[in-house]
Amino acid sequence: MANMQTFDVQTQDGFSLTATRFDPPGASRGAILIVPAMGAAQSFYAPFAEWLAEQGWLTLTFDYRGMGASRRSPLRGFDTDLSTWATQDCAAMVAVIQQLAPHVPLLWIGHSLGGQIAGMVPGIERFSQILTIASGSGYWRQNAPPLKRRVLLLWYVLAPLLTASCGYFPGKRLKMVGDLPAGVIRQWRRWCLHPEYLMAEGEPMRQRYQQLQLPIAGLSFTDDELMTPAGIEALHALYSGSRAALEHIAPDTTGMRRIGHFGFFRPESREPLWHSRVQPVLERVRASFN
Repeated sequence: MANMQTFDVQTQDGFSLTATRFDPPGASRGAILIVPAMGAAQSFYAPFAEWLAEQGWLTLTFDYRGMGASRRSPLRGFDTDLSTWATQDCAAMVAVIQQLAPHVPLLWIGHSLGGQIAGMVPGIERFSQILTIASGSGYWRQNAPPLKRRVLLLWYVLAPLLTASCGYFPGKRLKMVGDLPAGVIRQWRRWCLHPEYLMAEGEPMRQRYQQLQLPIAGLSFTDDELMTPAGIEALHALYSGSRAALEHIAPDTTGMRRIGHFGFFRPESREPLWHSRVQPVLERVRASFN
């Protein structure tokens, strides 16, 4: 069984994040950083992190500032945005994993947002590979049909009005994403209304993604209630300097009834998905590092 330990991580701008390390029973074969989706707490990824540690990989999870165990104060008036999550919080976790595992391969596993923002993160080039899970563009025209039917109400009515009145986005009450800091929802809105999503940030962002040169594997699911194949391909096309291999998985080919946007990380995915799809990635990363 993996040994689990919670600890604090200081960002360069002085914020204290809460992270968890899952140590393998023996010597580490490599190290993995699990980067969460929007509104998903690190505790959601614990079963998967434990399994990765059982395979011999030191695994780290964390919460972005203002989220989960890294929420230090009420969200009303809390100052942060997606860029800060990437360039401060993720960057701090990159520094930690390098310090803990200096001589083994590093694997970035990004769920949804965690795969979208990888190209923004200082130090990402030191990883051996990126594995994205259910990561695609959030541009509204590329949303899955159930989401697309109501998303303009979110972006043009609910998000602006409720964020202005509450000082944060009260998504938990609306059963949408979860509670988010005002700067996060506003930047995310700008991305989702732009045809090239996070390229709304301008040419320096485009160049950053083009210059990154890492192998990328992407797993997505035909029953994802948020992402579409077009959106998934559009996101990975932004990593034009990297080699991306994408697999779009139908649940019935795995023996599962449903996977959706979050099901990959649930314990019932251990045999049909973790062993069959992730284990080969771990082996390839080790082989290429050696």
